[in-house]
Amino acid sequence: MLDAGAGIGSLSAAFLERCASGGLGFQRVVVDAFEIDEGLHPYLVRTLEEYGRHLQVVPRVHGGDFVEMAVGSLSEDLFAAALPRYTHAILNPPYKKIRSNSPHRAALRRVGIETVNLYSAFVALSLGLLDEGGQMVAIIPRSFCNGPYYRPFRDFILERAALRHMHLFVSRDKAFKDDKVLQENIIILLERGAPQGDVTVSGSTDGSFDDYIADTHPFGAIVLADDPERFIRVPNSQADHSLELASNVRFSLADLGIEVSTGPVVDFRLREHIRDMPENGTVPLLYPGHFSGEVVEWPKRDFRKPNAIARNAETAKCLFPTGFYTVVRRFSSKEEKRRIMASIVHPGAFPGVELLGFENHLNVFHSHKHGLPEDLVRGLSAFLNTSALDAHFRCFNGHTQVNATDLRRIKYPSYETLVALGKWAGKHPQLEQGMVDEEVKRRIA
Repeated sequence: MLDAGAGIGSLSAAFLERCASGGLGFQRVVVDAFEIDEGLHPYLVRTLEEYGRHLQVVPRVHGGDFVEMAVGSLSEDLFAAALPRYTHAILNPPYKKIRSNSPHRAALRRVGIETVNLYSAFVALSLGLLDEGGQMVAIIPRSFCNGPYYRPFRDFILERAALRHMHLFVSRDKAFKDDKVLQENIIILLERGAPQGDVTVSGSTDGSFDDYIADTHPFGAIVLADDPERFIRVPNSQADHSLELASNVRFSLADLGIEVSTGPVVDFRLREHIRDMPENGTVPLLYPGHFSGEVVEWPKRDFRKPNAIARNAETAKCLFPTGFYTVVRRFSSKEEKRRIMASIVHPGAFPGVELLGFENHLNVFHSHKHGLPEDLVRGLSAFLNTSALDAHFRCFNGHTQVNATDLRRIKYPSYETLVALGKWAGKHPQLEQGMVDEEVKRRIA
């Protein structure tokens, strides 16, 4: 068994505990535990030797850099120690970005691994060291499931192994709380060289597993056949999946003549043009904090962000004509009820104002940097705020961040449906979540 990034051996201990209780039936276990912090080695050895009283355990503790040693073995470097082919691997790898020009990045490329974080490097290398039919369990951040940076890593693991089980920790700040990894965490079970079948998907709030729930899904519901990015979706059996079942929610933003862009005002780059409050020669500068549901509060006094930006030659390219826009916050707080939070920019909130500035923490829906028809904006905002869309989005995105790229990948109802939904929303000044969910569901059914 391989334990890469073993620490004091907690995961190996869990494996050996099952062996000792008769749950796995192995007569002899050789544990190769890699830990770069030699100060932990005495504790690691003690953990592994503890099970020698009950099992035939051969503990082998390795110091040094696991990435370098694994790459050396996989590339059959004459000067590197050859590692065995493992039948099992269990790991909670380190979480740290890998710079594009780092020695680790260059080493990984020697064995066909292109990735941006140590955790995914450890998983890929461990998978490379597995024997055919070998199994790996890893607890890792969920960030590899989507996004272009992890596409080569997704290709690497899906081409070499069957995905058997995924367990999602819904709370972003518990399983990795010591490392301050504020995103959802996942346990994956991979089987090297096995045919891909159905995937078990389970979930719990945290590591206590008190509210554990599991379901089985066809692999085609996890990685869509027509998805060139090979996003790994994590369905929630308790969520509202009406959106995915609706055949008429199939239009891209391009089909609808709508664009979405990240707000162009990066305040620290335009610091000399930013003003705390509006004054002559300025226009409104909108941050996420100016929005609360359908309400826009501007200017906002006692606000820790500025309220205005100077209108001049240097800022002109960052400004939009006043009009109706839908905006979505790029970041949600840790346990926000919805990941996508859409609001409406109403020109009536800015009487006599010709231009608006949108700060970089907002995504803006527009048409050639101009506003959209009012009913379309209201309908688009209502659709984006539905529980069904939130459930769909969470299937393939475990981040706190909602990027313009993510919003472009979503499929939308037809232009006519969004306008009709907007007319309905305009007649209901106090929209509650249940009302919006039911109306959208009725119109897309």
